[in-house]
Amino acid sequence: MVLSEREQVIRDFADAHGWSAADIEPILGDASFRRYFRVVEPSRGAILMDAPPPEEDPKPFIDVARYLTAQGLRAPDIFAADAEAGLVLLEDFGDARMRETVDAGDAEAERAIYRTAIETLVELHQRPPADVPAYDRAVYQREAGLLTEWYCPARGLEVDADGYAAAWNAVLDGMDPAAPQVTVLRDYHSENIMLPPDGSQGLIDFQDALIGDPAYDLVSLLQDARRDVSEALEAEMLAHYRDLARPDYDFDTAYHVLGAQRNAKIVGIFVRLWKRDGKPRYPTMIPRVWAAMERDLRHPALAPVARWFDAHIPAELRDPAGTLGGKFAL
Repeated sequence: MVLSEREQVIRDFADAHGWSAADIEPILGDASFRRYFRVVEPSRGAILMDAPPPEEDPKPFIDVARYLTAQGLRAPDIFAADAEAGLVLLEDFGDARMRETVDAGDAEAERAIYRTAIETLVELHQRPPADVPAYDRAVYQREAGLLTEWYCPARGLEVDADGYAAAWNAVLDGMDPAAPQVTVLRDYHSENIMLPPDGSQGLIDFQDALIGDPAYDLVSLLQDARRDVSEALEAEMLAHYRDLARPDYDFDTAYHVLGAQRNAKIVGIFVRLWKRDGKPRYPTMIPRVWAAMERDLRHPALAPVARWFDAHIPAELRDPAGTLGGKFAL
């Protein structure tokens, strides 16, 4: 079989690092330009990440993985890397993800797995922060703005984007300045938590980590865009976090503000993945995300943003029944 130029680069990289006898098999990718391969020999295996430049840079992933490992957390070991070529050979956690495992189990198994995931965050938040940029006002605004940039045009809505940004500024001004600054993985959810055979929980997809509020990754986990988390389980796990971490700032407000911010971002990203990148499965998840955002918007601290939504996005266009994907053609 004749290999493409990129496939030959991947093959040469594996060969150069002692895997010349391995089969290289593609596996499911994600929403980015990255691709993943399973590198398989009879007695061992690894994952090969292909993060091709200039679209991707694997160095942040490598740096955060090494930080997490140094802090005693379960990130994949890095076996070899060529950051300039965009290639990383790393530990294979297997195929068992939190999402499928929880969905196939009973309520007690779900609670146990979520409790462990909460305890991992508590442990992370007790460690010195990683050497990564800050999750600052500009990032929050840029992310929240994805909703007006992508979702509103898909709905045929012309909205006051400046007023939207002003509403978010008013809300963010009310955040507790005493909030501790911790490493925020930013995509800490059921499809990015692996369950290796050793019984641990392995972390993946953390290359976009920033320093910010502890509540953000709780939102990512408990208001998961990819599976339903009951409000009862969400409340129980938040209580578990509070019992262990003892947050001494206005954690409740932070949780709902960052919940609304993250969910607005995800709605925009999912429409972008559909409209720009031709990935039609993503709009089907928007109703779940929107429902969580509506709950967050009921918190008094979100009043300025809630008023903007009420003025600019009619209730019937908030995608309560998943109508977006069916109403608009690619």
